[in-house]
Amino acid sequence: MLTVLGIETSCDETAAAVVEMDQSGKGQILSNVVRSQINEHASFGGVVPEIAARSHIQVLDGIVEQAMREAGKDWTNISGVAATAGPGLIGGVIVGLMTAKALAMAADKPLIGVNHLEGHALTARLTDQVAFPYLLLLVSGGHTQYLLVKGLGDYERLGTTIDDAIGEAFDKTAKLLGLAYPGGPAVEKAAQKGDAERFSLPRPLLNREGLEMSFAGLKTAVRTAALKEEPVSEQTVNDLCAGFQKAVADVIENRSARAFQLFKDRYPEVDPVMVVAGGVAANDAIRTRLASVAKNHNATLVAPPHALCTDNAAMIAWAGLERLNHLSSKNPNILEGNGKGDDMDMSPRPRWPLDQMSESVLGFGRKGAKV
Repeated sequence: MLTVLGIETSCDETAAAVVEMDQSGKGQILSNVVRSQINEHASFGGVVPEIAARSHIQVLDGIVEQAMREAGKDWTNISGVAATAGPGLIGGVIVGLMTAKALAMAADKPLIGVNHLEGHALTARLTDQVAFPYLLLLVSGGHTQYLLVKGLGDYERLGTTIDDAIGEAFDKTAKLLGLAYPGGPAVEKAAQKGDAERFSLPRPLLNREGLEMSFAGLKTAVRTAALKEEPVSEQTVNDLCAGFQKAVADVIENRSARAFQLFKDRYPEVDPVMVVAGGVAANDAIRTRLASVAKNHNATLVAPPHALCTDNAAMIAWAGLERLNHLSSKNPNILEGNGKGDDMDMSPRPRWPLDQMSESVLGFGRKGAKV
């Protein structure tokens, strides 16, 4: 039995969790404490990095203590300490990683620095025991990517956004329409009362080959439509949100169909599975559309519970467990305090792609640029 304390501070949630893995590789969440900073950032309409970092400093010790208490564990029961080492807002990442280093050193436990995106990528293995290989649709405020998850630490990017991530587009759309922060849930709620057919909005890159996506133009189209309707009524806001959300879902459906076909071509003997992860994975309209396209391709869609789609420490603890389990199979001393996990000198990283071989295409949405 392996048990890991996980810490997550990459953005505006301060979180700690204790997760264990039994000998069969099955995981169980013993505690998962998340403290949101929504109130601190609401008046600014978005996350302020300096405020986020200070808030992490103020509450993280208490969050860790609460997670350990709720799990009924003390340091004799903990096998290792995992923390997000990137990507994210660097101030917040520093707070969580430095805290994890101190705890690991004081308790003589291995440190595991976790890629935040890998936490999302592996969550379905905690909740549904999904086997490698599988497709991953990572949709969050900072990332929108299709990836092939071949194994632990082995990821291949198949396609990504060339400008705004979906979550970013949701948040910016909410802000320009005067909706409350956080924007994603506000747009989804407004869309439920709107007419998605009232406004003609674009589906960028829909007919282009490959799996690249673009959402900046869609966001701009919403703004243009809103300006034409000024003064904008509440119903107009609802209709624009509904049209925006449907346009996003249309793009995701189109690209997901291509992703399933690519997976079948690559692994003809494997039943295709797509995992959707990240904060936008909590959007029920997008989940419904993904379930439909998966059914059409005789594939399985795995969407973790909403609480495990948004940032949380259980996913970080689980990714740490997978890493620790792999390392201990090669070096059993790591669990006795005689070995080590990651080096205590490891640095926090504001950027850390899962696929180290793929070049960034962000910014290639500029007019005249090539993807």
